[in-house]
Amino acid sequence: MKIKPLPPLNSLVAFESAARHLSFTQAALELSVTQGAVSRQIRHLEEYLGRSLFVRDKRQLSLTQTGAEYYDSVQQSLLLISSATGAIVQWQGNQQLTVVTSNAMASLWLLPRLPEFQDLHPDIDVRILATDSLLGLRSSEFDVALFYCRTPPAGLVATPLFNERVFPVCSPAFLERCRSNNTAAGIEGLNDEDILGTTQLWLDSGEDWLNWSQWFSAAGIAPQEPRRRLNLNNYAMLVQAALNGQGIALGWEQLVADYLQSGLLVRPVAMELNTTARFYMLEPQEPMRRKPGVEQFRHWLLQRAGTCEDTEARSETSRTA
Repeated sequence: MKIKPLPPLNSLVAFESAARHLSFTQAALELSVTQGAVSRQIRHLEEYLGRSLFVRDKRQLSLTQTGAEYYDSVQQSLLLISSATGAIVQWQGNQQLTVVTSNAMASLWLLPRLPEFQDLHPDIDVRILATDSLLGLRSSEFDVALFYCRTPPAGLVATPLFNERVFPVCSPAFLERCRSNNTAAGIEGLNDEDILGTTQLWLDSGEDWLNWSQWFSAAGIAPQEPRRRLNLNNYAMLVQAALNGQGIALGWEQLVADYLQSGLLVRPVAMELNTTARFYMLEPQEPMRRKPGVEQFRHWLLQRAGTCEDTEARSETSRTA
């Protein structure tokens, strides 16, 4: 829909300033133009509207009734435009950065470690946008993206952060309950098949995240049909279900490391699988400008991920779909 009628926008700016100051001279000083330029813009606007906006007196400049009413609307409209523009410019400043990442990476890895970065760089504001889809990432406005994938999206600079190992995890309470149930049933001990055949927590997601069937197949283990199965479409929720003792989940090492270290999750079996997918840092191929805040975040991220200093040399632009 075309917005009309729409007067010359430069004339609106000149009119707002002159009406606010009730002076063409003060408006010219504010806008860094000549008084004659302001006068011409106002005359242009009046001709467009077919109405006089100012009463021109040698001693004093004043608004007509039409001018006063028009001034209120013009000023409010320009303030709205200024506010919206300021919000965009604020996030494009040198000390602000936007990080796009998955819900799992955001909640389980980045957020627990982010206070360290904020302590090191208190002047940098971080904006985190969480999404589980890589579709449309290249056309999005962001400084850094963090995603787990087998093949990075085309047209982005992809830097590997870390490979992944996947293995079953559950809460200590869930493991003890399985052992108690076996004991009550007259079964001594607990083997791999027992624990893997209990309640399985399944992740409904894209192909790069392994499900239980794929994990059994890749690990060379006969699939265990679970007694019960709980499906979730969000990995952070799946980990929370495991923490709540609701079943056994497939744990991505980097995402569950903190829970394993604290003892909130345990590995009931020793079997594990090295994945072909990995976590990547993704960046626009040709950013409009390189922000100092982004460089500092990038350096911290590579150090925190334990990536070697030669990562710069191994960063590459993904050319495959």
